[in-house]
Amino acid sequence: MPFNEDIVKRAKANTYFREVLATGPHSQIVVMSIPPGGDIGDEVHEDVDQILVFVQGEGEAILNGEKSAVGVDRLVHVPAGTRHNFVNTGAIDLRLYTVYAPREHEPGTIHRTKADADAAEAAEHSKK
Repeated sequence: MPFNEDIVKRAKANTYFREVLATGPHSQIVVMSIPPGGDIGDEVHEDVDQILVFVQGEGEAILNGEKSAVGVDRLVHVPAGTRHNFVNTGAIDLRLYTVYAPREHEPGTIHRTKADADAAEAAEHSKK
């Protein structure tokens, strides 16, 4: 289904750790909100490229062990196979939208918290 929204407004209004907004045959749009001191979690997507655009807050990108600052209007491209994490180093929620290509999550996924996301991932791995 096509998607046409004010993505910055939607990302700034998001209070969930992760919400999948749209999924197509080759990509997926997700908004995220990371609380102060929180992080996305160290991970590698072997076959998925990821683009993250930050719309609120400040943080740190860790890409293959190298740290760099992220904040409003910063775009980070994470090619498939790159170990990465994003940490909120500021005093307010770090909010962003991200595009996965191909999709990473089931369409319609909502994880209200990182703990919810971690539990869902653990359940998925236990099925394999």
